[in-house]
Amino acid sequence: MNPRNFVSELRRRNVYKVAVAYAVVSWLLIQIATQVFPFFEIPNWAVRFVVLLLILGFPVSLILSWAFEITPEGIKRESEIEPDKSITHHTGRKIVALTIVLGVAAAGLLAFQLLRSKSPSAAAVLPSMASNAAVDIPSKSIAVLPFDNLSDDKSNAYFAEGIQDEILTRLSKIAALKVISRSSTQKYKSAPDNLREVGRQLGVANLLEGSVQKIANAVHVNVQLIRAATDEHLWAESYNRKLDDVFGVEGEVARTIADQLNAKLSGTEQKAVTDKPTQNTAAYDAYLRGLAIEHTQYGYEAYQQAARDYVEAVQLDPNFAFAWARLAVLRSFLYFNAVDPNTNTAGAVKEAADRAMALAPEAGESWIAQGAYRYRVLRDFAGAVTAYKQAQIRLPNNSYLLQNLAFVQRRLGLWQEAEATFKKALELDPRDFQLLGSLGGELYAYLRRFDDARAAIDRALEISPDSVSTRSSKAGTFQSEGRLDEAARELARIPSDTTDDFVVSARINQAIYERHFDSAISVIERKLTSIPPGQPLDSVTELALVQLGFCQQWTGRDEDARRSFSRAIEAIKPKPDAPVQPDANGTPNTLALAYAGLGEKAKALEQAQRAIKDYETDAVNKPGALTTLAQIQARFGDNDAAIAALPHLLEVPAGITPADLRFNPLWDPLRKDPRFQKLLQSPVADQKAAAR
Repeated sequence: MNPRNFVSELRRRNVYKVAVAYAVVSWLLIQIATQVFPFFEIPNWAVRFVVLLLILGFPVSLILSWAFEITPEGIKRESEIEPDKSITHHTGRKIVALTIVLGVAAAGLLAFQLLRSKSPSAAAVLPSMASNAAVDIPSKSIAVLPFDNLSDDKSNAYFAEGIQDEILTRLSKIAALKVISRSSTQKYKSAPDNLREVGRQLGVANLLEGSVQKIANAVHVNVQLIRAATDEHLWAESYNRKLDDVFGVEGEVARTIADQLNAKLSGTEQKAVTDKPTQNTAAYDAYLRGLAIEHTQYGYEAYQQAARDYVEAVQLDPNFAFAWARLAVLRSFLYFNAVDPNTNTAGAVKEAADRAMALAPEAGESWIAQGAYRYRVLRDFAGAVTAYKQAQIRLPNNSYLLQNLAFVQRRLGLWQEAEATFKKALELDPRDFQLLGSLGGELYAYLRRFDDARAAIDRALEISPDSVSTRSSKAGTFQSEGRLDEAARELARIPSDTTDDFVVSARINQAIYERHFDSAISVIERKLTSIPPGQPLDSVTELALVQLGFCQQWTGRDEDARRSFSRAIEAIKPKPDAPVQPDANGTPNTLALAYAGLGEKAKALEQAQRAIKDYETDAVNKPGALTTLAQIQARFGDNDAAIAALPHLLEVPAGITPADLRFNPLWDPLRKDPRFQKLLQSPVADQKAAAR
């Protein structure tokens, strides 16, 4: 073959090799840009620009590879090189080698991406919490930031908080919008400097800032709508109203925002957004005080004060439906937890819920009240789901009702539906660490999906690193897997004098699992001494009192144990004149264990069977009742019945874990039984639990 023709053929082949190498390099550069640019908050158009440059560069690279050649003396035109001096064949081999290296790198990157997409990472478990830089944020999305209180009287802060909350509530009734809940926005400043970052964290395109100034009978409200990505002010308005005319401002603001964001309102939504809740200024003021307490304070005393504010509101205006609805929800919670049972009765909850429904049958707030009554008072879980779904139609952006819907779905054993509902709630409330804690520390823990549980809990701790209850939940997941050293390290990060119920429970369980019974006794006694004289014990403390009795027995302090068990029975046992009410906190199980501690077999078994009947339709509490019965049977020598119950309890959600069988002293009577030992050694329970 002619030397020049031979070189031309080699050069033509090199062009093909350059094309392949260029394609591989381009793919790698695009992947790197897509992964790295969002981390540095480089806008998405920059990625598109890189892709465009690479496309335009492709034909240029082919032309250059044909017309020029790389030589030891530098780059020269092909026509300037003698055929016998061309090194095209060497260049071709280098291109092939480079292509192979880049191909291996590309294959490795692709494999990494595929493995990462299949791994149960936090982003996979909680897709709503993945970086918003990698997903499109809806243009019709908004977060209402805390309103600035410009009043000279700082005690008027509740008024600014109430106006903000009412605007947010009205926006949440518009299905065309995505509206972030207050619990995710309340920790931000009224006018933050880093609007783009705030928008990214909340997953919204728009932010509403505002301020409220209340002077005597006059109110000045200032609001401005801002596009988060560009800091562009889309709309601003100031409202100067008399106090008795301020009710309409929230509706006007919500309607204007919907117009600015091109969100179409149905006729029903238009009415729900603009309706005035009351014409009574004093009633509205009391209502706003209650809302502010609910949203900014925590604990039974705070909730009782908020309930008193709602009572004042409905006394001033008996037709104030929203105040009746909030009163019903709050009293149902206090009833559920046996707080001031003489005030928060089943009848009081029913009256408030029914009054709200009679006054505003189309309001989502009224349906939330009905759901709370059916869930917490009647224990009618199916009826509660129906009510909450009716509320969801009217309040499509309300994460509170979604969270409560998820709670009820768990009770019905609808675990997949509950998980989906929790995730919907998180889309609207991505910065609510308590919501994340409920998902991880409860739902995923019940399902024994402990890696997923810790992913959610770790996200909660990023948001609120000082939350001792959240950290104790993480310790609980380690305890459930038998990883006691890791659980101990988590608990060691919590101040030793903490008397939070969740922390106390986790520390008691840790000490009992480790068989450090004296340590458990110290934790329980410290908790008991923190309770003011005369204050009723809550369900956590009642259980701790029974655990105290067992720890005292295990350390040979039988008389002390008898006193502890008797005290627990006195605190738990229903009084003859007390109204009979369903219990949601496992108290019947605790009472059965207290009788067992005293050696009263008949009473213990009778109470355990009663607890199973009470929780027959409750998928969260029934496994606990069955576990209690098995522990009592084991204590009194009925090994056959106790062991027969264990395979089911190891599989069913909210049941026991293999770690509990290994470490809990209540199972000690079974330890020498070959069937129990075989059960401990069998991997079936762990495999079935992991598959759920």
